[in-house]
Amino acid sequence: MSCSIGVAPNKLIAKMASEFRKPNGISIVYESELIQKIWPLPCRKINGIGPKAGAQLEQLGIRTIGELAHCERSWLMQHFGPNHGGWMYDCAWGRDDRAVMTQSEPVSMSRETTFERDLHAIRDRAELGAVFTDLCERLAQDLQRHAYVGRTIGIKLRYDNFQRSTREQTLEFYTSDPATIRRTAGLCLKRAPLERRLRLLGVKVAGLVKSDSLEARTHAAATPPAAMPLF
Repeated sequence: MSCSIGVAPNKLIAKMASEFRKPNGISIVYESELIQKIWPLPCRKINGIGPKAGAQLEQLGIRTIGELAHCERSWLMQHFGPNHGGWMYDCAWGRDDRAVMTQSEPVSMSRETTFERDLHAIRDRAELGAVFTDLCERLAQDLQRHAYVGRTIGIKLRYDNFQRSTREQTLEFYTSDPATIRRTAGLCLKRAPLERRLRLLGVKVAGLVKSDSLEARTHAAATPPAAMPLF
């Protein structure tokens, strides 16, 4: 897997610099090189100027970032609105004060496995059941290790023809309990087509919050769901 990297004074210019030496290169743009390296680029190279705004700029005779920079801020605000027009002017001058976020809270966690041979929901029921339970238990361990709970539990299937199917169910409470995950994922599995052999089976918990958060405590499970057989 290759990766291109842009290094610059801020996220805006670094994003554009990352396009310079694809698919596997490093580009560095210093603040003093804005006119030389950034201004000759088309306006669409600014992340956030889409096809509609790009076409409108071209109709106004503005094709490069340098030409955009030489427009009056008030003129851009008149044509593109006070927020977007002012933002476009700042971008053309390489101004971007957004913080670089090195980590973020996950919105979901999942576990999945691809089988060595395609399994059938009926003829390989015991083997599938064991794998399914193991995935749910390992997913619960992941959640508990990182102190997360979630409300939406889902499954992912890939069949022998490489088509995919997903199902999910949202609970009234948050959980990281392996038995609850297993039971709810089993209900999702019952709603999925199981006529074809399976190549892949996955389990997911989404809508995550920290287990000690107020939201998690407010929606704690009062009564666990009744056990139900798999398939």
